[in-house]
Amino acid sequence: MIFSSYQFLLMFFPITAIGYWVLNHFRFYEMSKIWLVIASFYFYAQGSPAFFPYFMGSVLANYVLGITMCQLQEDKTAQRKVLLAVGVIANVAFLAYYKYMNFFLENVNALFGTDFVMKNVVLPIGISFFTFQLIAFLVDCYRGQTRKYNITEYLLFITFFPQLIVGPIVHHAEITPQFEDPKNRVFNQRNVALGIFIFAIGCAKKMILADPMNNNAAEFYGAINDSVTMWESWFYTLEYSLAYYFDLSGYTDMAIGLGLFFNIRLPENFNAPWKAQTMQEYWQRQHITLSSFLGGYVFKSVFRKGCWGRNYYIATMVTFLVSGIWHGAGWNFIIWGIMNGVLVCIGAWESYHKKYPPYLIGVIFTFFCIVLTRVIFVAQSLGDAGIVYRSMFDIGALTSMGWPEVWRQFSLFVTHHQKLGLLVVIGLIICWFAPTTRQMADKFKADWKRFVFVGVLFAVCLARMNQVVQFLYFQF
Repeated sequence: MIFSSYQFLLMFFPITAIGYWVLNHFRFYEMSKIWLVIASFYFYAQGSPAFFPYFMGSVLANYVLGITMCQLQEDKTAQRKVLLAVGVIANVAFLAYYKYMNFFLENVNALFGTDFVMKNVVLPIGISFFTFQLIAFLVDCYRGQTRKYNITEYLLFITFFPQLIVGPIVHHAEITPQFEDPKNRVFNQRNVALGIFIFAIGCAKKMILADPMNNNAAEFYGAINDSVTMWESWFYTLEYSLAYYFDLSGYTDMAIGLGLFFNIRLPENFNAPWKAQTMQEYWQRQHITLSSFLGGYVFKSVFRKGCWGRNYYIATMVTFLVSGIWHGAGWNFIIWGIMNGVLVCIGAWESYHKKYPPYLIGVIFTFFCIVLTRVIFVAQSLGDAGIVYRSMFDIGALTSMGWPEVWRQFSLFVTHHQKLGLLVVIGLIICWFAPTTRQMADKFKADWKRFVFVGVLFAVCLARMNQVVQFLYFQF
C-alpha cells in the first residue's frame, strides 16, 4: 500500500484519521495513540507481510535493550557498552542479511572459487530507514540523551506510518514531545488544509513528473549496449536524476502533509538541492535527515575536534562510504559513495579556504556532478556504467560524422522525445527557479486560488492512480 493509491486515500487513511480524532475528542488520549500504532502496524504489514513478525521482534528487542540502558546507573558504563554493542551489531546483522547476503556470497564465490548458493531473500520495505532510527535510539539511550519512554510512546515514534517506509528519518526527540503536547490533541483545521496542500504537491511530483521519467529512463538503462549515443546517455541520465529527486521529495512532501493531519510536523528533507554551488552544499540540502543521521552518528564518531585537515577528509570519506553501502548491495553503490565523498571534500576545501566559484559556475558544476554520479548509481553493472560514461564524452564520434550530421541526429532525437523532453525542461525549471514546498507552506493561505490548485493536482493524480508505481526508494 502506497500513498498514491486508491486503497490508501479512500480507505486506510480516512479510517485511521477519523478514528484517531474521535478518540481524542472523547479524551481517550492513550487509546488514540494505540489506535495509531495499530494502524501503522497494518500499514507496514500490507507492504511486507512475510517480514512483519521479524519487524515486530526487532522493534520490541530494541526497546528492551534501550530501556535497560536507561535504567542502569551512570557508573555501569561497561554493562551499557555491552548492551549497545549487542544492539548495534544485531541491527546491522539483521540489515546485512536481508540486504547484503547475496552480494557477500557472490564476491566470496568470485574470489575463492566457491559455489555458495544465493539466498532467496526478499528485501523488506523500509528496513534501511527504520534500522537507522533504531540504532539512533540505542545510541541516545547509551549516551543518556533519552528518557524511559513507555512502550506506546516508543512504538509511535518508530512506526508512525507517514515516515515509516522511506522517511524522513526522524529522531525520538522530534516526534514524541509532539504527541505529548496537549495542543496537538485538538483537531486543527488549518493544519489539515496545509496538509492537503503539501500532500497534493508531493503526489504531483511523484505521479506527474517522477513516474513517467523513471519508466522511460529505466527502459534505457535496462538495455544498454555499445550503440548508445551521446544524446541518449545524457538525456536518460538527466531524466533518471530528476526522477529520483521528484520521487523521494514527493514522498517526503506526502509524508509531511499526512503528519499535519495529526498535528505532527515531520522534519524537512529537501531544500532546493539543485541550487547548490558545491557538492558539500548539495548534501546539506539533499535528503537532509539522512545526511543529519550520518553526520551525527558516523562522521562525529570518526572526526576529532582540533584536527580539522586530514581528519575531516577521512571522516567525510568514511561517512560517504557508509552512505554508499547503506543505499544498496553492489560495487556501484560503493563507488558512488566514494565519488560523492571526493566531491564533498573538494567542496569542503573550497569552503575552508574561501575559494568559492562564481554562483552560476558553481551551480552548473554541481549539476553535472549530480548527473554524472547518477550513472554509477542506476546502472545495472559496472560495465553498463562504463558504456554510458564513454558515450557521454565520445566527442570523436561526433566530429567524425561532421556537424551537419550531428545536428540532424540531434534534431531527430529531440523530435522523438518531445513529451519527455518537455517534462525534463519543466523539472529543471522547478528545481532551479520554483519556490520550495517549505517556502510555499510558509506563505500558505486557505483561499480559493490554492483550492483550485490542489483540486487540479488531485484530479490529474487520481486519473493516473490505476497505474500504481512503487516509490524508487522502496528498494533501499
